Amino acid sequence: MSNISSQEAAKLQDYLQKTFGNKGIALRVREKAQDSVEVLLNGEFIGTIYKDEEDGEISYDFNMAILSMDLAA
Repeated sequence: MSNISSQEAAKLQDYLQKTFGNKGIALRVREKAQDSVEVLLNGEFIGTIYKDEEDGEISYDFNMAILSMDLAA
């Protein structure tokens, strides 16, 4: 895993906001784990994005856990 710079985080945030049509999406750089950023929706943590550099290509992996209790409505 590689470090995510604040500039990359800003670009990722802009991409996610445009893609999902939601300005409530925000990314926060993590102090202790620089290979990832936290994803927030309207201030609530919803997941983590990790940066991967393999074979000279860069990709970003978004991980979001969904608890079964959250599905009950």
